[in-house]
Amino acid sequence: MFNNIIYFIVVLLIFNVSYADSPPEDFILGTLAPHVLSWLVFAIYSAMRFRGLLQRVRKADRLEGAMTEQYQRLNVRLSVLAILLFALAVYFFNLKPWLSLIPGFRAFSVLQGVLALALFLFYLCTIWYFGHAAYRAIFQVDITRRSFIRSQLRFNLPILFPWLILSFVYDLLAFSPWLAFNAFMDSAYGQMIFFAAFISLLMVILPKFIQGWWGCIPLPSSEKGDLLREFLTEKGFRYRGLLTWPIFEGRMMTAGIMGIVPRYRYILVTDSLLEALSADELKAVLAHEMGHARYRHLLFYVLFFVGFMALSFGLADLSIYLAFLHLGFIELIASDEARSVSLLYVIVSFPMLISLLVYFRYVMGFFMRNFERQADLYSAAVMGSPIFTIRSLEKIAFFSGKSRNLPSWHHFSIRQRVDYLVRAFQEPGLARHHHRFVLISFLIYLVCISALGYLLNFGPVNRYMNTRIIEKAIYQQLEKEPRNVDLYLSLAMMYQQTGKERDSVAIYERIIELDPYRAVALNNLAWLLATTAEGELRNPDRAIDLARRAVTLERSAGFLDTLAEAYFANGRVEEAIGTIEEALAVATENKGYYEKQLRRFREGGK
Repeated sequence: MFNNIIYFIVVLLIFNVSYADSPPEDFILGTLAPHVLSWLVFAIYSAMRFRGLLQRVRKADRLEGAMTEQYQRLNVRLSVLAILLFALAVYFFNLKPWLSLIPGFRAFSVLQGVLALALFLFYLCTIWYFGHAAYRAIFQVDITRRSFIRSQLRFNLPILFPWLILSFVYDLLAFSPWLAFNAFMDSAYGQMIFFAAFISLLMVILPKFIQGWWGCIPLPSSEKGDLLREFLTEKGFRYRGLLTWPIFEGRMMTAGIMGIVPRYRYILVTDSLLEALSADELKAVLAHEMGHARYRHLLFYVLFFVGFMALSFGLADLSIYLAFLHLGFIELIASDEARSVSLLYVIVSFPMLISLLVYFRYVMGFFMRNFERQADLYSAAVMGSPIFTIRSLEKIAFFSGKSRNLPSWHHFSIRQRVDYLVRAFQEPGLARHHHRFVLISFLIYLVCISALGYLLNFGPVNRYMNTRIIEKAIYQQLEKEPRNVDLYLSLAMMYQQTGKERDSVAIYERIIELDPYRAVALNNLAWLLATTAEGELRNPDRAIDLARRAVTLERSAGFLDTLAEAYFANGRVEEAIGTIEEALAVATENKGYYEKQLRRFREGGK
């Protein structure tokens, strides 16, 4: 399930970072035929690979963890291939343009996303269809192909529930008549706040609906069931329900917990786990799930997703900035060729995809593994000994056909978990050391993610990259139009806003040389010469001359303010006061600023 979370996030990212151009006129040859052909190749390849795995299973003297590992790795490879096929469909087979033509779909992006995800799920169903026989042989589970595919869908679709609800609400908010609210929601701040608040709310109440989707029912009264409920009551654990988890017809040996608050917190146990483990071993499993609630791991997962969103906004901008700084990129996006635009989005999305994989695989995976270890230690502490936790782990590995030595990106291997529990029993301070290690690691993560989020979204990195892109684009265009005054003016104003006064003055001088009657250039250069702190640039006398020329061309409040500033810089206070009073009289907005200037000149004169 954790792998599929990453797959779905990648697929949604690919779909969202794409361009919905006009679709080709020939739907059959331009879209449908490439889709069908690519799926046929994928289906044949999947069938061949699973057939080969099944033959190796049948030839093996006994089933070992190595077969489980091969099955899992083949699923990962085929899932990655499915993502690549989906990317082809989006970027080169015109999936998004055709979806946007469906009535109502352009206004509701969530509808386009649902159909796009349906295509990816079709690829996954192809994997499950051909992988069913190998699954039955390796895990010794009697389940029909239809039930296997239905169980996979039923198990994995809740991953998409938060995205589905979030996207639908966001689409509805786009119809808001309040312009200020819409502007806030379009900003990085607004989107982050909305996502953080809404996803937190969803994580609180969604377990109620997910347990119903999975068909969970309260654990029936039995000797084991009654003992488990008594155990939870005895430990003072607050929860909504202890449920049987009928996923994969109850044949998967697993347990889980979901729900941040006790009112919507559920503990799930599959039938096969109830059959295989003793009462004390089941108590150890429940204690492990209690450990996740005790250390607020589910809340941390929400924070990790919010942290990634804060990063993703900045990374999206950064990838665009870096692409723009590459030679030839501006020419690429200027092209009318649809394939060039598609290639543009591929280039922009690639760094984001790499960052996503690194974040979830290594950053979040690091915490998930150590959270599991915390839960193991909590289980051993609650049970008074690690023996029952160890027995439950060993039995799960044995009966489910899992490799005892095979770790995953989100779990240590069974052997590693057992060895650590033995060490913790022999070294009483080890558990406390691990809890402290997790806390310090999270604090480091929090500092780093906050700093990166700020720098990429609001800090100097964002401003610097934005400036470099504009600068590069203007210079490239100036090579074609060396006497384009408007381009020079944009460049000079950007330099002025970013504090590059020397560069700005040089560009304004060039503009005046090309067009002596460009009032904005005259005014802005006058302001710089009158207010700059650089002694070599400062020239209040010339500032008066330039400001007068600008006011002659256009007697606006802003230009009068510059002339007043130039008078004041030369010590001609009365003229400065008279000029700023005229500016205040003709101003139609921002009058507070001119009143402040008037007070400053009067107080400075005294």
